[in-house]
Amino acid sequence: MSALWSAGAAGSGRPELDTVRIGFLPLSDCASLVMASVLGFDLKYGIKIVLGKEASWAGVRDKLTNGELDAAQLLYGMVYGVQMGIGGKKTDMAVLMNLNHNGQAVTLASGLAAEGARDGASLAAVMRAKPRAYTFAQTFPTGTHAMYLYYWLAAHGIDPFRDAKGVTLPPSQMVAALSAGHIDGFCAGEPWGHKAVRDGVGVTVATTQQIWPDHPGKALATSLAFARRYPNTCRALIAAVLDAGKWIDASAENRAQMARVVAAEQYVNVDVELIEARVQGHYQNGAGRSWEDPNSLKFCRDGAVNFPYLSDGMWFMTQHRRWGLLDEEPDYLAVATAVSQIDLYRDAAALTGTALPAGALRSSTLLGGKVWDGSAPAAYAASFDIGAGR
Repeated sequence: MSALWSAGAAGSGRPELDTVRIGFLPLSDCASLVMASVLGFDLKYGIKIVLGKEASWAGVRDKLTNGELDAAQLLYGMVYGVQMGIGGKKTDMAVLMNLNHNGQAVTLASGLAAEGARDGASLAAVMRAKPRAYTFAQTFPTGTHAMYLYYWLAAHGIDPFRDAKGVTLPPSQMVAALSAGHIDGFCAGEPWGHKAVRDGVGVTVATTQQIWPDHPGKALATSLAFARRYPNTCRALIAAVLDAGKWIDASAENRAQMARVVAAEQYVNVDVELIEARVQGHYQNGAGRSWEDPNSLKFCRDGAVNFPYLSDGMWFMTQHRRWGLLDEEPDYLAVATAVSQIDLYRDAAALTGTALPAGALRSSTLLGGKVWDGSAPAAYAASFDIGAGR
């Protein structure tokens, strides 16, 4: 066991496991997990992260719930789907921390953009003027991208179930499906939105930070049984990933180095530029517009990114309820309190000198001006004009 662990985690308890098997998908926001391993932040806390590259979110879910993986990068909304039994076999889940804010995108096919669909309002106009079967892809039915895509479409008067067809694809297959004409658009994590732009087959019509500034992205998740059996291991894992996130966010040079590492074959397997550009905040939409985005992908921001807010988890349940995925109103706060491992996170924050927020709920203003603060989830879920049965 490393001396650094003994010095840095006195009183917290030795990790029960020496190695931790973590699944990830080839996405830019796997970076803090990768860098925690590559730069040795894991060893500092007495564990070794063993990364496993997976092909789909369903595959990650299955390996996590059957014990082939100890923890995983997982869609935040997907965690709650599994918890509620609507995104796979019902399993009690644990969110150890949030891995990132921002940095996803809604992409439309270049042909559709050429018809005039350059944003949500113009997409709605094109769909009204040229009625046909429109198909949009997300990465998992209860997942983060599905909920952001549906929210964005509905904010512009498009019912994602009545006015369009939804399909599920692994993020790495989105660009090929768009190029082949199988889908009209998709919502997925980077670098796939940027790749569609660079390949000339897609146009970025919205970033997810435009839908919800500083929104939750991927969670570092495990089963509740694992978190209870191996709390010291989980605490060490959170601490290592916190340190890695701080390192990435510390400078443009660090982000550039991260991009070179994460672009490698064993991780995302793309050109470095596809990862680095948008991580550095350099955006182009594929239709002549370029901009610098201060709300691009973030990994720590002294813990502001990483705290497992109860209100973040509750938001996804409100959207599951909105779209009819949940037949009954859940006890939003109780479920989020059971899933979010706030005590473990607080311990890891203390180990790493990471700031903690004043409370476990936060207030956000989403696209359209509607405020979400976790205070009245049932009323919030029912407040939208477009939703299942409305």
